[in-house]
Amino acid sequence: MSNVNLVALRRRLLNWYETHKRALPWRRGSNPYAIWVSETMLQQTQVATVLPYYHRFMEAFPNMEALDRAPLAKVLALWSGLGYYRRAANLKKSARIVVACHHGRLPDDYDKLRALPGVGEYTAGALLSIAFGKPHPAVDGNARRVLGRIFLPADEKKLRDAAWSLISKTKPGQFNQSLMDLGSALCTPKSPRCTECPVATWCAAQKSRHRIQSRASKKKTESRLVIWPLAILRSNGKLLLRRRAAGGILGGLWELPGGERKNRPTAKTLLKEYFPRRRQIAGPALRLGEVAHNITNRRIRAPVYLIESAGAAKVRFDGSGWRWIAPASLDAQPTSAMTRKAIKLLSEYEKSLL
Repeated sequence: MSNVNLVALRRRLLNWYETHKRALPWRRGSNPYAIWVSETMLQQTQVATVLPYYHRFMEAFPNMEALDRAPLAKVLALWSGLGYYRRAANLKKSARIVVACHHGRLPDDYDKLRALPGVGEYTAGALLSIAFGKPHPAVDGNARRVLGRIFLPADEKKLRDAAWSLISKTKPGQFNQSLMDLGSALCTPKSPRCTECPVATWCAAQKSRHRIQSRASKKKTESRLVIWPLAILRSNGKLLLRRRAAGGILGGLWELPGGERKNRPTAKTLLKEYFPRRRQIAGPALRLGEVAHNITNRRIRAPVYLIESAGAAKVRFDGSGWRWIAPASLDAQPTSAMTRKAIKLLSEYEKSLL
């Protein structure tokens, strides 16, 4: 780092950002609430995926008070399909704390931000620098890659030291976003466009032709294949959904009956645990196809079965974890992405019959 002109490097990055920065809705102004929502959505999710969800979310909950007042089911419904649903639940919990303890305004203090559910080191740094103009690093995956290639840090501490040394005191938000945008546009994981990079002069990896992801980056966890059959049970035009237990993965979301299986059971076998008497679900089972979905380290393959049964709607379940829902009402329910894919498969099948 001693051979790097930090002042010149910082200026070059800021100048590049001014010309090439991405036009994103949460960058219009410095609304801490809008920035917080966007940064939470962007955790492990690409910008292109986030954009439509962000617009819908902000329209429904334009400020902290609106989010605090909203039912969790409505928050999850607007989040449906975006994945990592705990982020939405944490936003709701944090909104309650901010309204109750901070007069509805996000605090501009690092420790107070970190005390909010779901706010980690990166999100706190992004809020402090982008929303409040405080010189604090915000090292996401893109920034980590850029810093790793420029400085070739030996470990995580060296990378953090580099981030602190380089942060702009006067334009910390723009600077952190310049690292993010550079990593997204030019300093990509594979085939980086070094000839277009504004800071190639100081890049240790480029000079040494050192092929680096980041010495401080974590190793990817190997994924495993999971068979997860789903049953679309339709009775009198309504579909049967069940709600996942709170606290676990996808907690609180509604989904089609199904689950991980070691073999490939038939639809009737799959539903026997919910309908002990087979006559309750009388009707042929039609295999519509298969949907693919990835959750954390699992590659899910879900064969989807359709069963029409007029008598099934008469069945009553214990507790409130089951519901018959009209297809037109599904968009208003917090449903899992895999369920939405299966319902889409049903819609495509029915269109093919027309």
